[in-house]
Amino acid sequence: MSSLDVTLEEPPKTLASATDHHHILTGPVGATLLRLALPVLAEQFLNTLVVLSDSFLAGRISRSATAAVGLGTYVGWLVSMLCMLVGTGTTAIVARRFGEGNKDEANHFANQSLTLAGMLGAVLFVLMYSLAPWFAHTSNMTGETYDIAVTFLRIDAVGHMFLSVVLVGCAALRGAGNMRTPMMLFVLINIVNTSMSWILTYGLGPIRPLGVNGIVCGTVIAYTVGIIALILIYRDGRAGLKLRLHQLFINAERAWGILRIGIPAAADGLLLWIGQFTFISIIARIAPPPLGEVYFAAHFIAVRVEAFTYLPAVAWASATATMIGQALGAGDIKRARRVGTAGVLQGGVLAVFIGLSFFIGADVIFRCMSTDLDVRATGVGPFRILACFQPLLVCSIVFIGGLRGAGDTRYPLLITMVGALLLRVPLGYIGGIVLHGGLLGAWMGMFADMTWRAIAGATRYYRGRWVTTRV
Repeated sequence: MSSLDVTLEEPPKTLASATDHHHILTGPVGATLLRLALPVLAEQFLNTLVVLSDSFLAGRISRSATAAVGLGTYVGWLVSMLCMLVGTGTTAIVARRFGEGNKDEANHFANQSLTLAGMLGAVLFVLMYSLAPWFAHTSNMTGETYDIAVTFLRIDAVGHMFLSVVLVGCAALRGAGNMRTPMMLFVLINIVNTSMSWILTYGLGPIRPLGVNGIVCGTVIAYTVGIIALILIYRDGRAGLKLRLHQLFINAERAWGILRIGIPAAADGLLLWIGQFTFISIIARIAPPPLGEVYFAAHFIAVRVEAFTYLPAVAWASATATMIGQALGAGDIKRARRVGTAGVLQGGVLAVFIGLSFFIGADVIFRCMSTDLDVRATGVGPFRILACFQPLLVCSIVFIGGLRGAGDTRYPLLITMVGALLLRVPLGYIGGIVLHGGLLGAWMGMFADMTWRAIAGATRYYRGRWVTTRV
């Protein structure tokens, strides 16, 4: 028998036991949710610091570098959205099987997801590398900015090929109730990312400075380290799920079970990204260069700083998805219903404080993130308005995360279709270009989308039809 084929009947009492599967099903809802969310929250804040570090480095190179790195963020976000094709179904199924007490079946689905993620990562690499010029052209980039962006995206494609496996592997662990191991893995990735990006950007000793390419090369190195660490974690098996060679071979029934849930979620993510990318194309065309680049850079700074709200919301959404999935697996519908409300309340309190910080500190934030006076002047006012919408952002993310944890991925797809394609893009175009409203005018579409998603997500959740979703 291979060392990778060790059974799971008596798992080691380490990280998997520390998550206390029984407590997830029986502990106080609010306290359990908080305990699950905090490790993911720490992970997300670290991710935010890396994003801000990249923006800080780019902001001190040039306006073109800031725009190119910002575009890289959006394309990288597309990769993350498409990983939902595998990740969302994995979390829902693994959580449901753990709730049922069928851990060996959960492990089999986790292994299937790793193989699917590897296949997906290879496809995404080819697409991202080939479409890099199109992304830059569609964003109205020319000259030096265009060249920087294309090179940046093509290097970044290598890292995202590895990241897809890391994201899905962590999604499986979270479905099993293990939030700590993904947190520690991303701590490692972020430390490597930040340190290598600074070293490669400015140089150190015999290492020659690479400028803006140093930022993305540091990211590729970090994701390479991440996938190696993930393989070692699964090979060891003490995190609750174990790598088994015979379970890596694709089983059509199990693979379809993952994809059946994931396809609507991936389509949701793709539509959301299309809406967002079309939206930033509108931002780039509010005014001709060089003023258009000012709007573009100010928008990206605002979006990156907003990650201090977005990523914590994702933390509570992840914890909510895990608890709902396991509660439904155990047949405790009443507990499953209570989880979403607790998640929104906990995340919403944090969003209020973050929104106040954004509103009060807008000028300081933009002064720290850019040396360009025009970018500062353009972004501060609209950013203060954006601060007021942070609680709605959290509400939408947590409720929709809860629906996905139950396996209900089709209704969120409908929500995204309306919000991204019928509200954000048309209203952004009218406000920013037709009415010449500048950045704030374009953001009216974004504000409408955020409001709609919060209302529609809450309505679907409280109607409760998701409790009957079969996984």
